[in-house]
Amino acid sequence: MQFNNEIAALLSKEVALSLDEIENILEVPKEADMGDYAFPCFKLAKQLRKAPGAIAQDLKDAIVAPAFVSKIEVAGGYVNFFIDRETLAKETLLEAISAGENYGRSNMGSDKTVCIDFSSINIAKPFHIGHLSSTAIGNSLYKIYSYLGYNCVGINHLGDWGTQFGKLIVAYKKWGNEDEINKEGISALLKIYVKFHEEAETDETLQEQARYWFKQLEDGNEEAVHLYDWFKKLTLENAAKVYDLLGVHFDSYNGEAFYNDKMEPVIDELAEKGLLVDSKGAKVVMLDEDNLPPCIILKSDGATLYSTRDLAAVFYRKTTYDFYKSLYVVAYQQSLHFKQIFKVVELMGYSWAKDMEHVAFGMVSVEDGTLSTRQGNVVFLEDVLNKAIIKTREIIEQKSPELTDKDTIARQIGVGAIVFNTLLNGRIKDIQFSLDKVLNFDGETGPYVQYTHARCCSVIAKAGHIEDPDYSALVDDEAQAVLKLIASFKDAIIEAHEKNEPFMVTRHTIEIAKAYNKYYFEHRIISEDIREMSARVQLTMAARNAIKIGLSLLGIEAPDKM
Repeated sequence: MQFNNEIAALLSKEVALSLDEIENILEVPKEADMGDYAFPCFKLAKQLRKAPGAIAQDLKDAIVAPAFVSKIEVAGGYVNFFIDRETLAKETLLEAISAGENYGRSNMGSDKTVCIDFSSINIAKPFHIGHLSSTAIGNSLYKIYSYLGYNCVGINHLGDWGTQFGKLIVAYKKWGNEDEINKEGISALLKIYVKFHEEAETDETLQEQARYWFKQLEDGNEEAVHLYDWFKKLTLENAAKVYDLLGVHFDSYNGEAFYNDKMEPVIDELAEKGLLVDSKGAKVVMLDEDNLPPCIILKSDGATLYSTRDLAAVFYRKTTYDFYKSLYVVAYQQSLHFKQIFKVVELMGYSWAKDMEHVAFGMVSVEDGTLSTRQGNVVFLEDVLNKAIIKTREIIEQKSPELTDKDTIARQIGVGAIVFNTLLNGRIKDIQFSLDKVLNFDGETGPYVQYTHARCCSVIAKAGHIEDPDYSALVDDEAQAVLKLIASFKDAIIEAHEKNEPFMVTRHTIEIAKAYNKYYFEHRIISEDIREMSARVQLTMAARNAIKIGLSLLGIEAPDKM
């Protein structure tokens, strides 16, 4: 039973508002003593020429409370509805237990494709902690949209083109060692890349050599292409280790280089539609009317830019996937760039420009002394993940030495802690990373939520067989708090997808864990009364499933034991 729908139906018989209008203004009070749902009457005051309080009283007198409503009260200009506690327990648990680990899943996105551009690492450059937010947010959105029935396309738009490859080729030819680079991979490439910039400060010819070798790469020079392919292979091999640890996969690795032969038609169309104008030798699209600087399409020497390749990518994705939405999970510093790109597509006459969205996020900084850096003042994400796993393994050895498969559980907790911390708050908020804080087993952390899941699993295992639950055992305040959070969990998933905010799932999952732990400490679950115990175990099962689903939608595993 969807209680909000039922209450809206009751109210619709008494007020001149549609069901949708009533559902939209129906509120869930923050305080339990104010009821489970509250209908504000202020909107009706002008229409009925009555005070909101008087309207609320009239509605209370007119409505005959159905069996699932225990009482109706008036408070100020609100009509407050109290759901019968036993009914709430029965209805919520029957649905949650029946759905199991598919609770909250839907097909609302059926036949709709969503492209999600995230992570977007650079070839021959380190996969560093700055990529963590894009990777975690994008992966979570991929899982949330998929859970709601959308066909998702995860795109890793590789930074695999540009003059940095000319620099790297020069650096390798001067200081590189094939065996060393094959052995050390990306860290060896970073070392010679940093050396190039150090040497270039006193040797101006190096920049000229870099431009020469990038031109050779563009022209298909065999040696340049061979080195480029090798650098790309090493980078992706290194990235694969990190993605495997994070449990992240992509459906496409088409990066900038992929669009080199797809830009010309877009440039031609811009010219044909009179949007391309000269500006100091460059070709630009003017965006003055939208208070935006010009979008540069071609530089004065005829070279293309990020914007040119991103426009080519936009049209390729629309043609290939016919997306319902196209999301770009990229740091907020690129906000202007995406405003320009989306506006150019709109000016070209494509109404689906509105279906593209920049999912911006804040910056990640590292607390001093938490982690050591390597060459080039970069904190490698692989180092962070491995350090979290090692530290977790040490904690397990101290607190739970009897655990089997400690290495797997250490990986699940260590990696999960970092992802959870990344998705703990609204994505636009900057994050200061501290390994000690994220690995805390108390408070609002990943390990705390995972431990709650393991606790639920332990309770269920101890209970054994259950039968014919007595839902009157769940009318206490603590049980009701858990039930209400489980009942509203589906709405949190939908809202997270509507706002592209995974943290809404994070926060709701935390609240379920906190409410269940409070219930666990206040009430004896395993008891001699089999019907009473069965109801409490069902509550535990529903909480466990919701927590596991919540963690899964964030890209985090849920160990059964900790």
